[in-house]
Amino acid sequence: MAPAPDRFTRFVAIDWSGAKGVRHKGIALAECEVGGEAPRLIAPPDGAAAWARTAVLEWLLARREEPMLVGFDFSFSAPFVTRGAHLPGETTTADARALWAYVDAHATDVDLGAAGFLEARRGRHFYLGAADGVKRDFLHWRICEQHDDGQTKPSTVFDAIGAAQVAKASFAGMRLLHRLHGSVAIWPFDPIPQRGALVIEIYTAIAARATGLRRGLSKIRDAAGLDSALAVLGSAAHLPLASYNDHATDALLTAAWLRHVAGSAGLWHADRMSDHVAATEGWTFGVS
Repeated sequence: MAPAPDRFTRFVAIDWSGAKGVRHKGIALAECEVGGEAPRLIAPPDGAAAWARTAVLEWLLARREEPMLVGFDFSFSAPFVTRGAHLPGETTTADARALWAYVDAHATDVDLGAAGFLEARRGRHFYLGAADGVKRDFLHWRICEQHDDGQTKPSTVFDAIGAAQVAKASFAGMRLLHRLHGSVAIWPFDPIPQRGALVIEIYTAIAARATGLRRGLSKIRDAAGLDSALAVLGSAAHLPLASYNDHATDALLTAAWLRHVAGSAGLWHADRMSDHVAATEGWTFGVS
């Protein structure tokens, strides 16, 4: 079931990070309300120079009663359907919630990190370099990351090397989802609640392409480019930023995109998202 057109009044996009440590320049939060005002960045609490993952968790839990749609830019689960397990030979997790609990129980990195979890399993589940074997042997995708034409999303949660890798961020994100479970609804694992916040998985490149930016050229690093893209989504021009980095502009543009498309019923009902897929792998909002 799609949410009512007026179900959400606030839209938040979060560019996430799986980096080691406690404070992460790669995390950016942006928000906007219904209407056409420009999205704005949310500063870290207590005057901190950068967000911690635990601070994001606390920020969201404190606002869980608000009618807020929150998108996180990481994969909410590992592939399951094609191989019958999330981590074959290691886990017997029957759904994504069980995987979140497993990762959280076995990851020891600070600030909900998961780099150590991946490093302990390199060569078995994760590719971190040539010493782990042939890279293609580690490339497995969720159903929402596979297209009818045989194409796949550029990166998988098992490829943990390179600037485009999403593995560390995704498994760190699973620890956050485990902490949110039971307090904040997470789509599509939970039904869309009648009130309160709802968390969804986003892919910022989808928002960028919706504004006409081409695949592979979707990163915005200047004020004019950001305003042009926001205008396509019916948004006013943004307030000037101290730095036009990918994290900030991705979050701002995606918050405006969420506001623009949240009422599109078709985006909540992907044809390939069966109940089994939804429970075990989840889905990226905006993928048909």
